[in-house]
Amino acid sequence: MIFCTRKVPRFRTMFSNLIHYPRYSLYWSKADPVPPFIRQEWKRHEEKHREALWHLAITDTSFQMAKEVYADPEVTGKNRYKYFERPFLPFHQQMPLNVVFAVTKTEPYTFPTTSAKYPSIPSKCTVGTQTDYRDAEVQTDPYSPEYVVCQESIPELLTLATLTWGRGLPAGQAEVEMIERAREKRAWEATLPCLSDTSQFEKRRRMMNAMERKEWAFREQEIEKLQEIRLEVLKELLKKRDENQNEVNMKHLNAQWSKLQEAKEAKLAQIQHRHVSAIRKLVGKGKNIEGKLERRNIIKDYSDYASQVYGPLSRLGRFPDNNSEDFVVKNHYLNTYEGLVELESCLPDFVTQPRIRPPKPKVTTTKAGFLKRAARMEHELAEVHKAILDKKNKVLEPKKLLRFLQRKSLPQPRLPTPTLEMSSIEEEDIEMAVIYLQKLLRGRVVQNTMFEGKEKRLELIQELRTSHALQEDDRLKKAEKQLTLALQRQRNLHEHKVSLVENHLAGLEGRVLADMFDFLSKELVRLQEERRIHAFAMLAERQRRMREAEESGRRQVEQRRLREEDQIFKEVVKVHQSTVTSYLEDIILNTEENTAEEQARAEIEKMAEEINDIAYEMESRRTQLQSEEIVAELVYSFLIPEVQKDFVKEKVRNAQQKHILAAHQIIHRHTEAMLKKNFVEQQQDEVSDTDQLLEEETQNEKNN
Repeated sequence: MIFCTRKVPRFRTMFSNLIHYPRYSLYWSKADPVPPFIRQEWKRHEEKHREALWHLAITDTSFQMAKEVYADPEVTGKNRYKYFERPFLPFHQQMPLNVVFAVTKTEPYTFPTTSAKYPSIPSKCTVGTQTDYRDAEVQTDPYSPEYVVCQESIPELLTLATLTWGRGLPAGQAEVEMIERAREKRAWEATLPCLSDTSQFEKRRRMMNAMERKEWAFREQEIEKLQEIRLEVLKELLKKRDENQNEVNMKHLNAQWSKLQEAKEAKLAQIQHRHVSAIRKLVGKGKNIEGKLERRNIIKDYSDYASQVYGPLSRLGRFPDNNSEDFVVKNHYLNTYEGLVELESCLPDFVTQPRIRPPKPKVTTTKAGFLKRAARMEHELAEVHKAILDKKNKVLEPKKLLRFLQRKSLPQPRLPTPTLEMSSIEEEDIEMAVIYLQKLLRGRVVQNTMFEGKEKRLELIQELRTSHALQEDDRLKKAEKQLTLALQRQRNLHEHKVSLVENHLAGLEGRVLADMFDFLSKELVRLQEERRIHAFAMLAERQRRMREAEESGRRQVEQRRLREEDQIFKEVVKVHQSTVTSYLEDIILNTEENTAEEQARAEIEKMAEEINDIAYEMESRRTQLQSEEIVAELVYSFLIPEVQKDFVKEKVRNAQQKHILAAHQIIHRHTEAMLKKNFVEQQQDEVSDTDQLLEEETQNEKNN
């Protein structure tokens, strides 16, 4: 049975948001929230695939399901620690080999007294716990139990006490090789002759020399491996540095390109803006070609709802809706009832329940009974303020009627505003030319005045120039003198430093040469020993490589065969899976198409039957008056709109006819004038040509 929680509202506090007055209560319900037709067991993708293959194997006898091959759990191998209740892991602290822990002291068992009615229960007890998780999932460092080592025996496991979790554990290939070398060394130490036997002393020395050469060869191999690893790391670092540098360069290039693109776009926008402004100015000038000044028609502006009064343009500097959203307050605490309740609950008591304290009376007098200066000043200010208010609120008395007539002085009339009247454009041009000539004459007068003043003070100007030149020569000489002295001091300091450096270098060269000769003599001896050791190492390396080559050949053949078998199995399973998928897809698509076609046909037939029933019922109930009304509506909806459309077209045509006639008259009038002019010019040309021909003929006759 499945239990779930269900919310049951409380009607008294249904709209409350307070914690101590909840809106609903939670009750256990036996109703299952999942519908019964939904399967509640969940299967992974692998299990679904395996189930589909199993059904296919049942239905199709020719299909053979592949056997499931389970991976080796390696109970006695690397996964051995998973099959223990308490894993045995080495301790973390380094301890000596011969360690014997003290025996834990156990208190003797005390039997309960016979007089006691019930046995005594201890206040503390240790209980073992069992967890559902592995140690690797809940512990940072594995648990290391206590142990006791006998004094006569030395377990091999204690030789690995230096390995701790994260520093050698879990053990890898390097740790296994180290353990094997330690075992070989212990076996070799067991085969060494005793030191007490003098006859075997030479044999012991030879064996120790051979082991030392072997250790040196192994150490050189380790050094070579470390050097190779370092070289690989350096290569990776250099490669990464080059990649980072290329990435930085690409970023710089992209940033520069984007900056240039932004500048280009800004320049284009600026050019476009200037272009639009110039076009707008040209259009404005085209509207007023004669340049007449027109006053603003306020009535027209306010009657036209598309004017600048109602919709000002932003290019003229008016932004009526700029940043209007900044003034819209949208707050949950102010727009909802729940927010107001929450805000009120957060306020302190002194806000909702204000406490007003009566003000203390100000002391305006001193101890001696005199009035304070601040109080006196406040009293004076209050009197001034009162006088100002009285004067401001004073009601003007109505003027009394005059007993005698008095003469009123009339204001002087305003002088007429001077105006400049131009009878024609030529006079205006002459006036502008005269004004320009006046400007030129005034500028020339100012230039002549400045030139005369310069000629009068020419000697004083030359004297000032010579005095400044002499002062500059003195300053240059002093600067050159200071520069030469500074260079001389710098050269002396440089020579002193060079002599000190040469002395130090001579001493250092002597010490370096002595150390170098000593090092070379020692290096020669070391190289001879190294070559002899290298020869032995090369022989051993050659034998090891031959064995490794044989083993690698066998391993490669085996791995190639395993890869071929795995690939064949994968291809076979893929083919089976693709065939099953395509077969199921075809079946599902065919069934969907058939089902959809049948449902569509049924719905269409049902809809047609309903429409036919409604039409037949309306035909049976319809009267003569309804038939005539339907015919009238059809005639009204088809004929009358067409007549109205023709009437509107004729009206528009008649309205446009007068404009077309006026345009034709203007065009034909200009064209007729041009034709007459051209005809007259042609006649004049013909007359002139005939006159020239006649004159030429007469001249020719005279000459003959």
